[in-house]
Amino acid sequence: MNGTAKTGWPELPTAAWRDTSLTLQLWTQIVGKIRLTKSPWLNHSWHVTLYVTARGLTTSPIPDGDRTFQIDFDFIDHILRISTSDGTERQFALAGHSVASFYATIMASLNDLGVDVAIDETPNEMPDPVRFSQDTEHASYDADAVRRFHQILVNSDRVFKHFRTGFLGKASPVHFFWGSFDLAVTRFSGRTAPRHPGGVPHLPDAVAHEAYSHEVSSAGFWPGGGAIDYPAFYSYAYPEPPGYRTKPVQPDAASFNEALGEFILPYDAVRTAPDPDRALLDFLQSSYEAAAISANWDRGALECAPGQPGVVRNI
Repeated sequence: MNGTAKTGWPELPTAAWRDTSLTLQLWTQIVGKIRLTKSPWLNHSWHVTLYVTARGLTTSPIPDGDRTFQIDFDFIDHILRISTSDGTERQFALAGHSVASFYATIMASLNDLGVDVAIDETPNEMPDPVRFSQDTEHASYDADAVRRFHQILVNSDRVFKHFRTGFLGKASPVHFFWGSFDLAVTRFSGRTAPRHPGGVPHLPDAVAHEAYSHEVSSAGFWPGGGAIDYPAFYSYAYPEPPGYRTKPVQPDAASFNEALGEFILPYDAVRTAPDPDRALLDFLQSSYEAAAISANWDRGALECAPGQPGVVRNI
């Protein structure tokens, strides 16, 4: 492992690994759709997400009759591993695969393990989607870039989980959405929200309606592309309350992006800050407060002091 990979908050400009990022996103969609197909629906699509691990990303256990199986991306040894609760396992190297060959290999591995599954092959939330089994164009794997991406996820996951401890109300796990390719954590006011208009590219409107059934303040990390072609942390409120976008948000590098309708903090502003954890926590807290204050959330009932290791919350 080189020195860059060991950096807590490494540099990772979007343009430098664009092809690998697109390939990896499509691979995570295949794995995520396997979890989606085999799992009962959970509110806000929480049953489809992946989770950060010390080595990469995981589905967590997926039901398969009276046993379970789990799919793990290992971004340290750069392999895809499938494990079952009855002790069987298959794995293959990530490098050298197109989306089509990754799809064929993982489906063959699952079949070999006795896991019967078929998925919708059309990618979600991406322009001009090509069926997984036919996509031979996306075939890049820059192992060093993936390792640095994983390190960013590990640190973001750690800070997001700390931020999550300061909230008593309903909150999502810290989880990775493969459709939008971002790590996210969401807080809920407890109130229902107006029906979401839908219109997300290549995503059924019914999914968006269910995902945004309740009022939220959501934050996350995204490696960049499109409207912001650089890695960034984001925060948004749904529905957006009056005065939200004019509220002050910290640190100074954060601003409201009119095109996206979200507060944006460039990743590099965190990476280069004297205390990156503090810079990110300031963004998460101040952008949440912008939503909670603007929408008049019951903050007294919903908030608490951040958790401390080994210390029971005083009530």
